[in-house]
Amino acid sequence: MPDRFSIPRIASAVRARAPKYAVRDEPFWEAAVAIVLREGVTPVPDVLFIERAVREGDPWSGQVALPGGRRNEGESDLLTTAVRETMEETGLDLRAHGEVFGPIDEFRTRSPALPPVIVRPFVARINAGLAIAPSDEVSSHFWVPLDALFNPANTRPTRVVARGFSMWRDAIHYEGKVIWGMTEIIVRTFQEVAG
Repeated sequence: MPDRFSIPRIASAVRARAPKYAVRDEPFWEAAVAIVLREGVTPVPDVLFIERAVREGDPWSGQVALPGGRRNEGESDLLTTAVRETMEETGLDLRAHGEVFGPIDEFRTRSPALPPVIVRPFVARINAGLAIAPSDEVSSHFWVPLDALFNPANTRPTRVVARGFSMWRDAIHYEGKVIWGMTEIIVRTFQEVAG
């Protein structure tokens, strides 16, 4: 396995880099996602993605995403949110069956078409061989090897439809799946740290 894709090297890079935090000017709400790595299935580590179920009122309905969601009132920090949401959506317990390395730069939506959310991504690894148990919020899941995720040949301008609008966006393509929008931006931030 190429050293640049080793999980220990990625863990060191995440821990060594101070993440950038978004300005918290009102209005906003907070969310957290997990960039979940596993090794041992392909020659390089894989990243877990989910496809969100189609749900009324969900601005990201049906899209490819990272496990995660909105911070609950009373949660002590966004790491707690990322761990809880990953468990709820996939059945994976990042603390019991893996390790969280830390956060990377936050992303904040500034589009009037989207809710005013600040998302903090956390990079984690899970033990190989764990089964995914998707919740009803998740229609499916898939894994993407890091070398495919970061391969420039897999990114191209793509027409996407969201909230009734058709638009062109850069997107990552992998085996018929399209990773775009906020998720693609978070992947690019992760690539700066890991790749």
